[in-house]
Order: sequence, then C-alpha cells, then structure tokens
Amino acid sequence: MRTWFEPHEDEEFDAAKDLLVRRCLVWAEERGMAADPLVLEAALDSRHRSVDGRLAYWDEAQVRRFLLEWIPRYVTAHRDELDAAPDSLLTLLRYVAAKGLRDPRGATLAELEQAVETAVADYPAALADPARMGIAKFWAQTALDNGIDLADPKALERLPRDVEAGRVPYDAEALDRVVGARLGRPRLDEQRAFRQPPLALPPAHELTEAAARSDVVRRLTALADWVGAEGKTLTEAGHLRLADARELAELLGTGEQDLKVRSSADLPGVGLVLAWAKQARIVRASKGRLVRVAKGAPLLRDPEKLWSRAFEAYFELGRDMLPPPSLLWSVFGELMTDALRSAYGMAHPMPVARLEEIIWLVYQDYVPADRVPLETWRDRISRELELAMQMLAELGAVELSHGVADELYSRDLGGDLTTDDLEGDDVPQLSAEVRARLLRRLGEPGLLVRLTPLGARAMRERMLAEGRDAPLIGELADASAAEMLGVLLEHYPPGAATQELDGWLAAHGGDPEPLLDAIRGCSFRTRAAAMLSLLAEIHPGLRAMLPGLRRDPVLGPLVLLELDQRGDQGGDHLSADEDLLMTTEGVLGLLELAGPEKVQEQLRAMAGPHALTLVERMAASGHPAQESMEELRRLVAEPMRARSHPLRFVPGPRPGARGRTGGRKRRR
Repeated sequence: MRTWFEPHEDEEFDAAKDLLVRRCLVWAEERGMAADPLVLEAALDSRHRSVDGRLAYWDEAQVRRFLLEWIPRYVTAHRDELDAAPDSLLTLLRYVAAKGLRDPRGATLAELEQAVETAVADYPAALADPARMGIAKFWAQTALDNGIDLADPKALERLPRDVEAGRVPYDAEALDRVVGARLGRPRLDEQRAFRQPPLALPPAHELTEAAARSDVVRRLTALADWVGAEGKTLTEAGHLRLADARELAELLGTGEQDLKVRSSADLPGVGLVLAWAKQARIVRASKGRLVRVAKGAPLLRDPEKLWSRAFEAYFELGRDMLPPPSLLWSVFGELMTDALRSAYGMAHPMPVARLEEIIWLVYQDYVPADRVPLETWRDRISRELELAMQMLAELGAVELSHGVADELYSRDLGGDLTTDDLEGDDVPQLSAEVRARLLRRLGEPGLLVRLTPLGARAMRERMLAEGRDAPLIGELADASAAEMLGVLLEHYPPGAATQELDGWLAAHGGDPEPLLDAIRGCSFRTRAAAMLSLLAEIHPGLRAMLPGLRRDPVLGPLVLLELDQRGDQGGDHLSADEDLLMTTEGVLGLLELAGPEKVQEQLRAMAGPHALTLVERMAASGHPAQESMEELRRLVAEPMRARSHPLRFVPGPRPGARGRTGGRKRRR
C-alpha cells in the first residue's frame, strides 16, 4: 500500500484512499473515535494535490492548510459535520502513526495534535469567511443548505433556474466576496514539484570550514569591520565618499581602487558588496551614515550562518548585479532559483548552455523593439548568466569549470521532447533548430556548473521551505524501522536506499531483526511485501535469510510469494498448505490494490463455479494477517455467499465498507 502517487495515477490513488479510509473507519469505531469518511477523503486529497504529494507527511503547515484553506474552499457538508472535521483529522493522524505509515520527516504525533488544537482556534472564522470559499463550493453549499440532494443530478441541473426564479435563496453579498477574492487567492491544488534525489552531505565540520573560506563571507566580514562602531559618512546621494570607496575597494580586493571615476557609484564591485551586505542585514544607511546592524553582529562570529544569510540575499541582487539594460534583473531571483534546482542532485556538472537556450526562448519576446540586433541581446543574456554564476562561485555555492558536457545533457535532444532543465509552465517546446544548435554547443567545450555541498544544502533548505520533498542521506537514522522502510520504498532509489539502510543499522546495533519485526507488524499486505522485497534487494544478509523464513508463522506467506516471484524456491516443493497460503497472500494484495469487486472477478476467473469454495478455503487457511483476512471474509466471502443463497438476509454495509450510501456528500 503506497502513500505517494504521481498526479496522473488517479485509479491507484483512489484505491489507496478507499483502503485507508475503510480501515481507518473500522479502527476508529473500535476505539470510539470520531471519523467522518468525507473528511478523511478530503484530508488525503489535500495531501495528494500538493507540491510534494506525500499522503503520510504532515506538519503544522499542512494541518493549517487543510483545516483553514482546503475545507472552507472545497468541502461541502452541513455545518455541524464541518465543525467536527478537526476531530476526524486527528483520528487520521493517529491512525497513520499507529500503523507505521507516518513519514518520520514530518512532525511527531504530539506536535500534530498540538497543531490541530492551535488551528481549531481559527477554524470557525475560516469556515464563516466567504472569501475562502470556491465558487463551486458556494453553490454546492447553497444547494445543500436548501435541502437539495447533491447526489441527484436532475436537482443540480435545475439549480441555476431555481436560483434565478428565486426558489432557492442565496447570500448575494457572500457570493460577491467569493468572486472578488477568487483572483487573489493562491492555488491549493498545487502543481507537483519534480522529485529530487536523496542528497549526501559531508560531515558538518567540513561545511563550516567551507563557509569560512567563502570570498563573499570574507568580504562581508571585512566590510563590517571597516564600517566599525562609528560608521562611515555617506554623500547626499547616499553613496560612500570616493576616498572611502577606494580604500574599501583595496580592502575587499575588487581591483577598483585606481579607476578614474567621479563617484563611488561608478565602482560596481564595491557597490555589489555593499548591496549584498545591506540585503543580508549586516549594514544599513541611517541618518547620512553607513552603520552596522546590531542584530547582525552574531552572524559575523558565525561564518556558516553568515554564509546562509548571504545565500538568501543573493536572489534579491538582480538590479545590483546586472548592469542596465538587462532582460533578467526583474526575474533574477526566480530564474536563478530554477537554475540551481536544475543542477541539484546531478551526477555531472550541468552545461550553462542549456540554461542560456531556455532563458532566451522564454524571454526573447520581451526584447525591446530597437535597432540592437537580437544576437546582441543573446550575448548580453549569456554574459549576465555567466556573471550571476561567477558570483555564486565566489560565494562558494557552485563550482565552475570548462569542458564538454556529459552526454546525459544531450540525450533528450534527438526527439521531439520538452526540456526539463527549468521547471514551470513557461518552459517552451524545443524546436528542431534549437535542438540542433544545442547539440552542436554541447559537443564543444563550454561553461559547466555544479553545486557545492554548501550550495546543495542551501537549495535543499529552500525546497523544504517550499513544501518539496528533498531527502537527505542519514536523516532517517532515528526513525522507527517501519517508518524508515516506508520512506525508502517510495522516495529512495536502490543505491541511496542501501546507504540509508546501512546507516540505520549502524545506529541500531546492526541487528536486522527489528526490520523483520516491522514487516511482521505491517497490516497492509502490499506494503509488507514491498518492504520484504526491498530488503532482499539491498541487503545481502537478509536475502540469504529468506529460505529459512518460509515457515515463520507471520512472514511465511510473504516469503513464499517473494521466493516464487524470484524463482528461488530451490529444490523445495510447496506443500498444499503453503500453496494455499501463497495464493491467499496474492488475493489479499489484490484486495488492497483493486478492491473487493475486482477480487471476486479474479476468483471467478480462477475457479469458475468453485470460486466460493476457493475463497472459503482461503478464509480458513490460517493466514496470519488478521485484519486483511477479516476484510476478505466481510467484503468478498460474505457477498459471494449471499449471491449463492439469494433468499438469505444480508445486513447493510458496516463501517469501513467500500460501498457508499446514497446520501454521501461530495467534495465540490
């Protein structure tokens, strides 16, 4: 059972959502907890339709997004049901944690419970605010409040006529607020971000030493020392006096101290360092003087924190870094963020030529209509991008080199594909002419860029702040075995998974038994099977243990299925009981992935008129997965038995059944 799906995997996501909701409802009923299926489904929808899509990753921001934005905008229900939604969210969060599904990189359960409690204080006002409501939700809620069945398509079809005729009253003032707020609201159905590979970083002391070696950190520290406690006098125009600027140029090593200029404003190197220091809140202008910012003093004693502040300030320096006229300064921050994302996690240095081509294709329509040839503007973009990269290199965020790009960067240029170097909706289709030109350029030596460990760490922190998933090798060392394996399954390629697993084992005494216990304790058969398969793939010792686990009272059916799929049963033949257990295991997996109707169809295909006999044999097989076996009996065997005896009374659907009642409300 997966907790992450690509945006286009609608059927797979819906099946997982049905399974989670179905089981959560049963779990909640057994414990007397509140659980509204509508709210549970909406919570999973909100995580699926997010920038990272991780159903089991929750933190305070996601709790507030769901309760204060998603529900008010999309979820239609009676007010008393909406009022109880926080309790249902709590139940889901507790269920996810109890079943070992929680992504350990998110908040702890205690932190999430506190986040819900905090959000509840703002929840009634959010529900009552029409500006948070979507237009579709407004009309659906209006219909529901007027007693219209949202499951009745004819009633919904009549709704516009009934509204126009005055038969269905509505709040016109609230509608005006909904419409008025429509354009200013951020999207909640977020565009899914590109998945990032797990990052491996050197030891912390090496990163600290690298930050201290940064040219920019050295210059910012030197500038602050030069300004001193008394500060420096500024001209009426707000510039340094020329003599002071020449002194500073020599101190910083910009090489501008002997230039013949009339104003310090004509010394761009000094001006950029000053702008950088101001943006980093190290110095500021006050009452005609350049003075140090008192709150910035601790940064000057911590090169690593000063480096991080300088990195964030870099993206605001477009106007100071790029000389006019420039096509890029107004989009500098967004552009360079995308450029560094493109280089993140790449095994080989990225050719800047690819970035240049995409930037030109995006921005050539904004070239001023003057007599300057287009190629001159292209050359300017190339120089500006090179200058921007050079500043990052001086900061220590990237390494620049010169050479022929790895063939990785030209593989997609032979067909009619869209480049993925820059993310976003504005990436154009590469024409045959552009692809041919790029192939020629990539076959020749050119500027290459690679993120340094400092730059990679900083970009990771930026992506995390945006809600993206950016795994880090070693961050799962303190996670439980079940949660760690779950993350490896869905977010780590095999090589990185091996590294993470080795680190986890080292932190837990090297004993693999907790890993097997995690599989034993997993109540989702497809997830347990995937865990076992992953361990068999990346841990040779556990792979060698598999034959000896065939008769494990809990793992046995999973091991039999894994050995069968590997064709690795050896010389041992399956007994009749083992064969039945393995068949049952496969059916339980299908029940999770496709639901009871598909299982019944498969059983009829397997056994024809003897399908009921087969499923009853499975139900009596002694398979150890109690929760899954109960679902097999309740959702598969009982309906099949009822159809074979049509006069037998069949009770209505129990809590957690996949079937929905006719009065079920829908999210609008």
